[in-house]
Amino acid sequence: MSELKFWNTLTRAKEEFQPIDKDNVRMYVCGPTVYDYAHIGNARPLIVFDVLYRLLRHVYGKDHVTYVRNITDVDDKINARALRDYPDLPLNEAISKVTEKTAERFHKDAAALGCLTPTHEPRATAHIDGMVRMIQTLIDKGNAYVTAGREGREVLFSVSSMPAYGKLSNRKLEDQQAGARVAVEYHKRNAADFVLWKESAADEPGWDGTFTEGGETVTIHGRPGWHIECSVMSEHHLGETFDIHGGGLDLIFPHHENEIAQSCCAHGNDRMANLWMHNGFLQVEGKKMSKSEGNFVTIAELLETEEFGGRKWPGEVLRLAMLMTHYREPIDFSVKRLEEAKSVSVSFANLVRRFTPGDGMVVPEVLEALADDLNTPAAIQAIQRSKADPADIAESIYFLGLESLEIAAISAKLRAEQKAGIRSSLEGAFDLMQLEETGVSKEALEELINQRLAFIATKNWAEADRIRDELLAKGIQLKDGKDPETGERVTTWEVKR
Repeated sequence: MSELKFWNTLTRAKEEFQPIDKDNVRMYVCGPTVYDYAHIGNARPLIVFDVLYRLLRHVYGKDHVTYVRNITDVDDKINARALRDYPDLPLNEAISKVTEKTAERFHKDAAALGCLTPTHEPRATAHIDGMVRMIQTLIDKGNAYVTAGREGREVLFSVSSMPAYGKLSNRKLEDQQAGARVAVEYHKRNAADFVLWKESAADEPGWDGTFTEGGETVTIHGRPGWHIECSVMSEHHLGETFDIHGGGLDLIFPHHENEIAQSCCAHGNDRMANLWMHNGFLQVEGKKMSKSEGNFVTIAELLETEEFGGRKWPGEVLRLAMLMTHYREPIDFSVKRLEEAKSVSVSFANLVRRFTPGDGMVVPEVLEALADDLNTPAAIQAIQRSKADPADIAESIYFLGLESLEIAAISAKLRAEQKAGIRSSLEGAFDLMQLEETGVSKEALEELINQRLAFIATKNWAEADRIRDELLAKGIQLKDGKDPETGERVTTWEVKR
């Protein structure tokens, strides 16, 4: 296998990956803000960096990779949602209800998309003390200052105190000076100065942050700015400088730029992370996703409703649809794309369910593609073209997370029981799991079968054939027979893979 090479947003070049410590390769990826269910755009970094995590584990060993993906549970949108949904509860309790519900849904979505659990999943609220300490360090070093704005007292980061500010996003600080394009708010030294700590109003959550500047100590009952949490949580779990920081293109500025400013100034380093990787933007049916366009779709809606394309979409199909485009390229998420992914997924499933993870070795061409800047389209094509041992091809599909391990486990147990001549109760459960993937419920299928039997009874062969053909197009094959006792026509079904 070739050396790993990835595009580095910081240097704008494809570079050979050299971990700081091969025994502990460290990666941080910005996770969700849990004020609402994750949308399909949130799914892309989830899937992309899960593939990278799998690759790093393969190269360096499962016990030698540390993956941190945070959860932001301090945010003004969370506060607003809590006040809206639980007006009769104390604020902190209402916020807890919002974040627990959405975090639980996020974990369910991530599992359905085939994503491995990260090594650590810290929450912002568990690191408030660390944020206060880092902010004080920045004040002590002259990189931050206490001030008062229209909404109360704040601690701001002074961007002019960091000469290298803007290197990640390639933005020049002078472009944001007063008199250029952006007016300076009266309490800021520079228009680009950003919030580290902000005073809370009576209807907002808050913690006591005590800060000393110029010999004067103030306690501000407030909450952290958005950027400081990632600087603190990444340091806590990965150290002052680590290997990889990932996220979407939309996070380059201001979020990742400001993370670098905070971390480098607090620790006196020139880098927070050596490699910065960012996935491209996502559109839905050719348009930017937004509620006003009517194309805003959550992962949960795709998995569990028929709102998008008139059917439910299995997690492995959603994952494959994402990975069919290179992670740095824009992607148009559409019904057509999902149909294409579904077709490929069915062909994979026909093979892979004959094997269990570990039965084979990942096809070398798949690893070569991933080693070249995580080229998942080339990896998928390598699987489709491969003439390798079927067990190795199946292992490659499992390696990319493109097949449900739950179904694989049931399938493996069924094969073992069938060899032993045992009729297992798992067969029924397995059939229903396969049926769910077609987007047709058991109840709806039974109703269609009854309708077809009624059409046959009246010799309406055209309508009977229509129902049979429509179900077959969805992967459900009907089989007609006779009840051995009554002689009546009966119809059974199976999902064709």
